Amino acid sequence: MSESTKPVSPTAHYRPETRLVHSGTLRSEFGETSEALFLTQGYVYDTAEQCEARFKGEDPGYIYSRYSNPTIGMFERRMIELEGAEAGRSTATGMAAVTTAVLAPLKAGDHVVAAKAMFGSCRYVIEDLLPRYGIASTLVDGLDLDQWRKAVRPNTKTFFLESPTNPTLDVLDIGAIAEIAHQGGARLIVDNVFATPIWQSPLTLGADVVVYSATKHIDGQGRCLGGMILGTEAFVAEHLHNFMRQTGPSISPFNAWVLLKGLETLGVRVRAQTESAAVIADALAQHPKISRLVYPGRADHPQAALVKKQMRGGSTLVGFEVKGGKAGAFRALNALKIARISNNLGDAKSLVTHPATTTHQRLAPEARAELGISEGFIRLSVGLEHRDDLIEDLHQALDKA
Repeated sequence: MSESTKPVSPTAHYRPETRLVHSGTLRSEFGETSEALFLTQGYVYDTAEQCEARFKGEDPGYIYSRYSNPTIGMFERRMIELEGAEAGRSTATGMAAVTTAVLAPLKAGDHVVAAKAMFGSCRYVIEDLLPRYGIASTLVDGLDLDQWRKAVRPNTKTFFLESPTNPTLDVLDIGAIAEIAHQGGARLIVDNVFATPIWQSPLTLGADVVVYSATKHIDGQGRCLGGMILGTEAFVAEHLHNFMRQTGPSISPFNAWVLLKGLETLGVRVRAQTESAAVIADALAQHPKISRLVYPGRADHPQAALVKKQMRGGSTLVGFEVKGGKAGAFRALNALKIARISNNLGDAKSLVTHPATTTHQRLAPEARAELGISEGFIRLSVGLEHRDDLIEDLHQALDKA
């Protein structure tokens, strides 16, 4: 088994800020302060008997870095304790985490129910990839609990959702949807990227599995890719362990080390970015060039009461619709001087995305319209710049829209 499945360490009872700095740390005989980076593919054994015991799972040491690695184990353990999970496994990318968490437990003849509002690549996995392997899928309006109930079949094994959703920031009722899933004998997988583990804990709300693109806030500085799957010991042991060992969606030790260091400042960065996002949302709400603004921390958010119930804070992201459609949105995007055009998010630098032509461009226009992704919609990921500079930059760009 992975080193991430060890019993909970003594740091597990500390508050999140302390766990983000100390959980999972292993020190070599040199007593290093910063966690060591173990760049090794394989390991050697003292005896042939020890080697045999490792492969049988009778000796707890390492075998091969595709399976586990000391640096990877530290990253996994820190994420496990932060999330309050029993176990977890890291992956090469966020989409590797989603695909593995969804696909590994399933077989031909199973059925998946998922919310329509999700990242384009996630929707591809559910809508296009799974059916190729005989796994049926049904997409529902994630905000409509009756649609979740009606979609359940005798062979439904998995529910999947994002909350807040990408890119329109709808907030889904994780607890209620988890209850529906469990009544039907299914598990609920939640993509928690937009909320981050700082502001939302899906496992405590009833979810069975949580996935992250660690590329986003966890790294948070545009350096490397990574993903994380968190859940019960049984889920990891029965579904993930052998699947990952044989198929190899593993993270590199170097990326795991970068992400491990990123976790040390996750709380500081997310709190600062969220505070700025809230101020920016308020500053943009009445701008004459904006026809719609959505931010989970505002009282006018469509699910404001649910936000207060299941989230500890808002978001680092703001969504808004620019008048004038695609042309108006493009004029505003091209006029920005600080926030940069990108398809990424959760970075220390403010980034803006036009979902209709990037992250959700593969969807038919009708599907985008159904999700509220208009030609004028822009997703803003707020960084660590001074909020007044960002507001001034956004205002001057919108004036040109």
